[in-house]
Amino acid sequence: MFKLTVNGLERTIEKDMRLIDYLRDELRLTSVKDGCSSGACGTCTVLVDGKKVKTCVQKVSRFDGKSIVTVEGLSQREKDVYVNAFSDAGAVQCGFCIPGMVIAAKALIDENPDPTPEDVKKAIHGNICRCTGYVKIEDAIMRAAKMLRGDKPLSENDATGVIGSHFFRIDAPQKVLGTGQYVDDIELPNMIYAKALRSKYPRARVDAIRIDKALEHPDCVKILKAEDVPFNKTGHIIPDWDVLIAVGDTTRYIGDAIVLVASRNKYTLDEILDLVEVDYTELTPLTSPREALAEDAPKIHENGNLLTHEKINRGDVEKAIKNSAHVVTRTYHTPMTDHAFMEPECAIAIPEGDNRFLLYTASQSVYDEQHEISRMLQLPPENIRSRAQLVGGGFGGKEDMSVQHHAALMAYHTGVPVKVKFSRQESIDYHVKRHAMEMEVTTACDENGKLTATKAVIYSDCGAYASLGGPVLQRACTHAGGPYQFDHFKVDGYCVYTNNVPGGAYRGFGVTQSCFAQEQNLNLLAEKVGLDPWEFRHLNAIRPGQSLPNGQIAGPETAFVECLEAVKDAYYKNANTGIAGSMKNSGIGVGLTDIGRANLVIMDGIVHLRTSAADIGQGIFTIATQIVCETAGIPAEAIVCEAPDTLLTPDSGTTTASRQTLFCGEAARVAATQLRAELDAGKTLADLDGQTFIGEYSGVTDKLGSDKPHPVSHIAYSYGVQVVTMDDDKKVSAVSAAYDVGKVINPALCEGQVEGGVAMGLGFALTENLIMEDGYVKSKYATLGLFRSTQMPPIDVHLVERADYDQLAFGAKGIGEIASIPTAPAVAGALYKMDGKERLTLPLEDTFYDRKAKK
Repeated sequence: MFKLTVNGLERTIEKDMRLIDYLRDELRLTSVKDGCSSGACGTCTVLVDGKKVKTCVQKVSRFDGKSIVTVEGLSQREKDVYVNAFSDAGAVQCGFCIPGMVIAAKALIDENPDPTPEDVKKAIHGNICRCTGYVKIEDAIMRAAKMLRGDKPLSENDATGVIGSHFFRIDAPQKVLGTGQYVDDIELPNMIYAKALRSKYPRARVDAIRIDKALEHPDCVKILKAEDVPFNKTGHIIPDWDVLIAVGDTTRYIGDAIVLVASRNKYTLDEILDLVEVDYTELTPLTSPREALAEDAPKIHENGNLLTHEKINRGDVEKAIKNSAHVVTRTYHTPMTDHAFMEPECAIAIPEGDNRFLLYTASQSVYDEQHEISRMLQLPPENIRSRAQLVGGGFGGKEDMSVQHHAALMAYHTGVPVKVKFSRQESIDYHVKRHAMEMEVTTACDENGKLTATKAVIYSDCGAYASLGGPVLQRACTHAGGPYQFDHFKVDGYCVYTNNVPGGAYRGFGVTQSCFAQEQNLNLLAEKVGLDPWEFRHLNAIRPGQSLPNGQIAGPETAFVECLEAVKDAYYKNANTGIAGSMKNSGIGVGLTDIGRANLVIMDGIVHLRTSAADIGQGIFTIATQIVCETAGIPAEAIVCEAPDTLLTPDSGTTTASRQTLFCGEAARVAATQLRAELDAGKTLADLDGQTFIGEYSGVTDKLGSDKPHPVSHIAYSYGVQVVTMDDDKKVSAVSAAYDVGKVINPALCEGQVEGGVAMGLGFALTENLIMEDGYVKSKYATLGLFRSTQMPPIDVHLVERADYDQLAFGAKGIGEIASIPTAPAVAGALYKMDGKERLTLPLEDTFYDRKAKK
């Protein structure tokens, strides 16, 4: 028996357990989050006798007689201050890490009421944030310290909510205080827990499955096999992913599910799984695209190992290269990396009778889930209601089915609520990654440095299943020319099945990889011509009215040149600087259906904003609210944003392709324009009670490979430039980033996206690399190489606005993806200037961060 004081109340615990399990499961203190279960991420941080403790790796017994404080136990003044400081600073994105950050801040401020910025960095070193780049969190903690130190009044929010105003993020309070619900925070009566037994081998034939012993376990409720799945396939675009592997079939990667077990007790799931017996015939895995494309390679899928071959051919590339003064050809390699969103995947499925089910999920589209799960269960789509909870980060990694379909399948068979959750290691081992790519890129220019042509051959490691492999390869190909003007452009891209963990959508969506290659080629060409890298880019930069390499005419709002000019001083300020430019589409484009939707429903004098657009941290609910405020002329307090829900909210498409600010934002503007007309006619919100104003925007584009001379591949493009400065130890000392994102709706949110993108980009460049050997994942969370607060350099953000108020969504374009794209080549460029060494593979070697170099 153990005694604790928790938030001022004495508690008696009869059996030992992890402290996090006691706090969350027994006391329902859900501000304490389980992000890694290895003591590495800090989301589970609490105070024990005033000191920070990570509860996921500590037992209750260790703290017998101690006093514990969670965010729920802060004083009201402290709660008010932290909510205000984090809101005012724009420090909240997905929010999953924030309660842990608040506790780390309290530990610091209680001991040192007047901390320095360096003190703050050190105080949160043990807490990882994947969204913000730490800049605004550190600012928030400094603000909180000042308010608590001097009883300073709280900052005021701009209640008008109009675009461009200092408007606090609408979901910040619940995320700061830990009162907002993520899926794993939900517990339901009679809920059971399910988990899949995964393949022992990357590639093996399943010869037999025996479940008798497992069924005898007292907690076992049900065990499902492949024959229990009405339609045993899932897949975001191509349904090629087995829900469960059948006897006689061959596994395709170590994440393949063999059986699905359900337990009354989540802590005995592994015991039941250990009792399942599977006989395998192990087969040799194919672990590289080149190997998988060999003539004698076994087929991973029935139709072969080539998922897709993408071709772009504009102009006469071979002739242009032959006639060019300077030509550079290099082969680049970029690795598979993990999204490492803070919230591991979790879903709950609840039977509602008559073969109807309610899902609580944390995905990037509730309608995608509805589609895939209804297909799997062979039920009408309307029988599946998917409702989003808070989403603890996504970055593309929550577009695929991971746990949702398994929760629904077990609920379908048992008739009771089912929760399925990945541990952090399961997330690393099984969910999709950034595609590893090999890219041979040739770039040519004339004697004056004007670009003439690019040709590229790209091999993308699709992994075991299609996921978004085709579209990711398309973006890598279409953007391989970069934001520059030349007319001869040829790309061949191959997305190839292997027995590795599947590749999927990832922030940058293939452009991050091809940008790394092309931007380094530009540096080498500039050297041949006798121009420096900034001059070379400025000479070739796309300007309004010119055609991009893909043939699309740059619109009058294009401001890539202005981005280059914004970072010019930073580039020339230090000798150890590198520069890279980038572009990224807003919207799916390439001739595909692409629709944003938002409805405004008036209820009891309040405007209910309804859209299925998923907020994975980027702030679309806040952005949509501001667009409605601006358009309809109503204050933010008159608007409530409802959670994405297939029963209530219209389908606004997947949160992907940096599209929601433009597409959902324009739909919200359309609906709010109708509301404004009614209000201008003299009606009040009370008069309009019960009315619905429907907003929809459809982006019309041309298909890939269109024979038009100047096809419209995408509705809009954002542009960006980063300058990275290194010190003499080859450590990043500063980053200057300039972005043309059209109209900035919320400056703090936009800056936060850039800062977070820079942090992710630095990791991609210098430290992150998912290690796989022979099809097995060898990486752990602590070894992923995620940047921490003490590693982050100062970031200077320039937001370039050249938008027309009358444009779509007031001229706003996407920022979420492009923020991370040019970082890696900018780092590589700085290193090349320092030592003349070409670095063609990521992560970059021979740097301050390189573990091998430090040994």
